[in-house]
Amino acid sequence: MTMLSNLRRKAGRKPIAAIFAAGVAIAIPVAGAFLPGTPASAQTASADIDRAVKALRGISTMKADFTQTDRAGNTLRGTMTLKRPGKIRFDYGRGADLLVVSNGKSLYMVDYEVNQVERWPIRKSPLGALLDPNRDVKQYGTLVPTGSDDVISINVRDPERPEFGRMNLIFVRNPNAPGGLQLTHWVALDAQNHRTTVRLSNHRYGVPVAESTFSFDDPRRSSRRPR
Repeated sequence: MTMLSNLRRKAGRKPIAAIFAAGVAIAIPVAGAFLPGTPASAQTASADIDRAVKALRGISTMKADFTQTDRAGNTLRGTMTLKRPGKIRFDYGRGADLLVVSNGKSLYMVDYEVNQVERWPIRKSPLGALLDPNRDVKQYGTLVPTGSDDVISINVRDPERPEFGRMNLIFVRNPNAPGGLQLTHWVALDAQNHRTTVRLSNHRYGVPVAESTFSFDDPRRSSRRPR
């Protein structure tokens, strides 16, 4: 059973959407809708993908508020913390019974409601494009025109491993962000056309982040909530 199906199975109890849906993305979102696009010229695509990789690799640490919305309009909010290499945490707030965290090697979904922990190698999640941009974005990214010189939208997937899923990463030019591009949101779409959008705001770069941020209390051994 995949992480996506497990998250969907929980949806009857609370509105949890998949941050990293596996499946087939069909286009690039520009203003909340999926629009068909034609491939950009090879030269333009290569240059823009290089800029996106540079922007992601330029982030040593980052915190941002996130809003996570599924196709039914169910929304969750929290704080995302990112630290190179490969560490990320989605914190849904004090008292939440869900935590998603990567320690740089594996991605965990921790469900404190049913005392369950599920683990995936980072490379088997579309979030690998965010956590390992040099490998995933450059090697597996495809630029699709957005109609705006200030917006770069990249479709990321491994064509040899479609079961790992796709993500659309959307950047907006911002001179105050690393590499001059700011990641504003991403969209995942699975084979059943279930879409999840994660939007970022209030970006803070270069903030102190302790290594303990990416650890968690294992509910299989403790009844404590995530820190």
